[in-house]
Amino acid sequence: MSEALYLQDAYLTEAPATVIGHSDQGGVIVDTPLFYATGGGQPGDQGRLSWQGGEMAVQTTVKGSFEGAITSVMVPDDGASLPAIGTEVTQHLNWDLRLRHMRMHSALHLLSVIVPLPVTGGQIGAEKSRLDFAMEQPPEDKQALEQALNALIARDLTVSEQWITDEELAANPGLVKTMSVQPPKGAGRVRLVRMGTDVEQVDLQPCGGTHVKSSAEIGKIRIGKIEKKGRLNRRVALHLID
Repeated sequence: MSEALYLQDAYLTEAPATVIGHSDQGGVIVDTPLFYATGGGQPGDQGRLSWQGGEMAVQTTVKGSFEGAITSVMVPDDGASLPAIGTEVTQHLNWDLRLRHMRMHSALHLLSVIVPLPVTGGQIGAEKSRLDFAMEQPPEDKQALEQALNALIARDLTVSEQWITDEELAANPGLVKTMSVQPPKGAGRVRLVRMGTDVEQVDLQPCGGTHVKSSAEIGKIRIGKIEKKGRLNRRVALHLID
């Protein structure tokens, strides 16, 4: 198998592949997966597969194993016909949904900058996303937080990536902001997502998800409810305005 295409280019919407397996739950595994699998709070991609004489809708994508490696498994609608192993297929991504997830995911990274507290959980959605923080007292001014977040977004920060070894991550535990979800390790390297540049870095943290290329693509954000979730936790909701 090759590296997942969404890691090489998150803006790729269509790509050829060869079916190399079927999961025990009836999903499809290909050699060059385009679809992001559910993980790190980001939902799995949707779309469809097409091949000569057939088509299959992909209702979601989950993580699975193939020959000892973790990969994307495309889950069809119930009763759908699967392409046989060895079939050449074309992967067609639901781009509108992916882009909303990318915008939301990047916005959550910036939310963790303006709320500099440990993150205890998170979830990305097309309409609403959220981060949970170890926050004993609620923010004094929600409107000020929203303004600060939108100001960061409007700076058109470059979003880029780099890879470090597992050992380098272990030596820099401060890179990990999330208390509930640890970055994937064991493959020998870990992907970091940077907001800003080396010279003017706004955020740097481990992440395996998909992101926009610049913060301006996020658009304006509205901060929704800030809810108390336990004695020391508060949940901050985000909404895309358009």
